Amino acid sequence: MGLTAPHVSLSVPYVSRLAPPASSLAGVAFVLTLIGATLACGLEMLEALAIVLAVGITRRFRDSLIGAAGAALALAALAVVLGPVLISRVPLAPLRVLIGAFLLLFGLEWLRKGVLRLAHLRSPSSSFKEFVEEQEELEGLELPPPGRPDWAGRTIAFKGVLLEGVEVILIVTALGARPGGLAPALIGGGVALIAVIVVGLVLHAPLSRLPETHLKYTVGIVLSTFGVFFAAEGLGVSWPLSDAALLYLAAAFFLISQLQIRLLTRERAGVATA
Repeated sequence: MGLTAPHVSLSVPYVSRLAPPASSLAGVAFVLTLIGATLACGLEMLEALAIVLAVGITRRFRDSLIGAAGAALALAALAVVLGPVLISRVPLAPLRVLIGAFLLLFGLEWLRKGVLRLAHLRSPSSSFKEFVEEQEELEGLELPPPGRPDWAGRTIAFKGVLLEGVEVILIVTALGARPGGLAPALIGGGVALIAVIVVGLVLHAPLSRLPETHLKYTVGIVLSTFGVFFAAEGLGVSWPLSDAALLYLAAAFFLISQLQIRLLTRERAGVATA
C-alpha cells in the first residue's frame, strides 16, 4: 500500500495579504502603493517634525523628544492592534469597500486643497511655515526652571506627533489592506520615516524649499485612485486590464483636476481684471 503525503493548507487570511497577487501587472500596484505611502507618510511626518523641532529649539529638546517618544509608543500600540485585527478578521469584500471609501475621502480632500493651492486660491502648504508659526506661539509660554519637566512642551510635542502619526497608520493600513499591498506600504512608510529623521538630524529644521503643494496634490491623486479602485473591487467590479486600471484612473483624476485648476485660474484672473 503506497503512502501519500498529507495535504497541508497554508491559507491564512493575514499572510495572504502579504503575498503579491498573481497578476502579471502586479508591479503597477506595487509601485503606486510604494509611491503613495512614501509621499503621504513623509508629508505627515514632516508636519510632526516641524512641531517637535519648534518645541525643542524654542524650549528644550529633552522635553520635546520625551513627548514625541510617548506618542510613538502610543502609535506603536495602535498599529499592533489596528493592522492585524482589521486586515485578518474583516472579510475581504467589505474591507475593500471600507478602505476604498476612506482612501477616496482622504484623497479627495488632499486633491481639493492641491487644486485650490495650484490655482492660487489657497496659501501654499509649507511645513517650514508651520515650524516658524509654532515657534512664535511657544515663545509666549513661560519656561520652567532647569531640572523641572516642561509639561507644556511635552504635551505639544506628544499631541503633534500623535495626530500626524494616526494619519500615517491609517494610510499604511489602508494601502496595505489589498493582497500584496502590505509590503510596499510598509516599505514606503519606512523610507519616509528614515528620510524625515535624517532631515531633522542634519538640518534641524523642515525643508523650506520642498514643493509640498505639488507633492500633496500628487498624493491626492494616488489616494483617490486607490480609493475608487478598492471600493469598486469590493462591490464586485472587475477592472479592465486588472491592476493597470490604476494607471488610467490616475490619469483621469490628473486630467480632471488640471482642467479644474485652469478653470479656477481663469476665473480668478477674470475677477482680478474686472
